[in-house]
Amino acid sequence: MRRGYYLKNPIAFVGVVVSVCCLLVIMISFLRLPVPEVSIGNKVMKPYKTVNSRKVFKDERIGKFGEMMIKMLPEELAFTVFIPSEKSFERDLRLRVNDSLLAEKRNDTYAVVSRVLGFSAMPRTLSSDTVSSSKEVIYDSLSGFTLYISKDAAGMLVVNRIRSERVDVRRGEIIVHIMDGVIMDADFEQSVQPDDNEED
Repeated sequence: MRRGYYLKNPIAFVGVVVSVCCLLVIMISFLRLPVPEVSIGNKVMKPYKTVNSRKVFKDERIGKFGEMMIKMLPEELAFTVFIPSEKSFERDLRLRVNDSLLAEKRNDTYAVVSRVLGFSAMPRTLSSDTVSSSKEVIYDSLSGFTLYISKDAAGMLVVNRIRSERVDVRRGEIIVHIMDGVIMDADFEQSVQPDDNEED
């Protein structure tokens, strides 16, 4: 073959460029490390998805009461739970982790947490991406309490006027949204409010 043949013939030149690009793609794909899969029993767990969190605060972890709520739900079914933050449990329900661990308060704490779960869990998955910022969606909770769900200007979920602090935390089939408040009906809210006479 003559020298400079590939430069004069455009079809040959394109063929060489495409071949070099294909070779580069193959080399790069071979150099990529495979993502490991973990098997637990007969289930194969795929690599976890990154938590879609728009804001990160120190107190946003699920916490003891949130973990208690999640344990009350069946693991293999899909749920969405709007869990109050630890700060919200203390502020709105007067529940403190240290106090609730005492034997005499454990049953009362379990009853309150299970009641909150009834108001704030729904038997379906709802990630923040599926909620439109221009439209409110309405679902019933496990107890039949109506949940009005929307998205604010910052992209955080708002449920019955309570804003989320963190969204889309995955626990198996369960999607958890950490809320800055407790979702509850008026009767339950009245029952957990302190008496004014106690302060006098």
